[in-house]
Amino acid sequence: MVLLERALTDAGFACTRVDRGGISNLFARWGRKGANRSFGFNGHIDVVPVGDASQWTFDPFGAEIVDGYMYGRGAVDMKSGVAAFVGAAIDFTRNTPPDGAIVLTITGDEEDVGEDGTRALLDWMAENGEAMSVCIVGEPTSPEVLGDMMKIGRRGSATVWFTVTGQQGHAAYPQRALNPMPAMARLMDRLSSRVLDEGTDHFDSSSLQVVTIDTGNGATNVIPGQTRATINVRFNDIHTGASLVDWMQAEADKVAAEFGVQVALRSRISGEAFLTPPGALSDLVAAAVKAETGLSPVLSTSGGTSDARFVKSHCPVVEFGLVGKRMHGVDERVEIVQIGQLQAIYTRVLADYFA
Repeated sequence: MVLLERALTDAGFACTRVDRGGISNLFARWGRKGANRSFGFNGHIDVVPVGDASQWTFDPFGAEIVDGYMYGRGAVDMKSGVAAFVGAAIDFTRNTPPDGAIVLTITGDEEDVGEDGTRALLDWMAENGEAMSVCIVGEPTSPEVLGDMMKIGRRGSATVWFTVTGQQGHAAYPQRALNPMPAMARLMDRLSSRVLDEGTDHFDSSSLQVVTIDTGNGATNVIPGQTRATINVRFNDIHTGASLVDWMQAEADKVAAEFGVQVALRSRISGEAFLTPPGALSDLVAAAVKAETGLSPVLSTSGGTSDARFVKSHCPVVEFGLVGKRMHGVDERVEIVQIGQLQAIYTRVLADYFA
């Protein structure tokens, strides 16, 4: 973050560190505060864990360049994307100063809980009268070839933790115990068997997955007193996080009454489903992609969550970036030429926006 702040300050950007909760964040603006047209970029420089470093061909943080590729954790997701839009912003403002402003919001808290990253930046912007008219999040959105996909929305994500409590006892005397396992099995079956929807015009069908059932009982002659399970739901714009949690609570209450156990749940909504309808912003980006690559990107809402889920409440937002198939993996790497191509696309977007 220090390097980015120095480079942007030297290029004439007004930079402010918006650190919160131990997270480093940077706001940078070129041009007049409150300009009628302010084009924004958003990205993150934090990364997921390396995993087993011995499985890597090169140092995960060495940024080694071999055979036209740069290796390293975060090379794809998404330090190279940040480098591309920072380079585009600096070159564009230096060579063709626009009538308007360019705003960069860069965070160190996207891969974790996301509480003190882009949210902190947007809170600070609201408090200080800063704004973006539109925004590109530079996530790696292209599945196979740079330019083949753009994200115009994302599904919502909810995680729900269930605890079923009965009464522990001897397996030979079930009448003296209350086994929570059948209740949990019935509840998980009811929830996972439900077809939530058939999808919408811009979203695939919602998906509910049972990801853990944990009892921690190592004895074969003991009926456990408690068991836990976790569900993750990726949902489209038919639902809200609250509506899904309410439905699961109702099902849990039915099972509790049926089996005579206690069922408690807690939930976390990581983001609601959202859509930036196809229009001026997606057309602008698609035209730049077409001009630089010859491809017309598919407009998609697939994949997990991103910080666009926060930006969407501030201004229209789309996501476009590098080929993402190697992100988060061993030997994560980016083709060097693609970073330059992505910078060229971002530069063309700026030129067309301020034309």
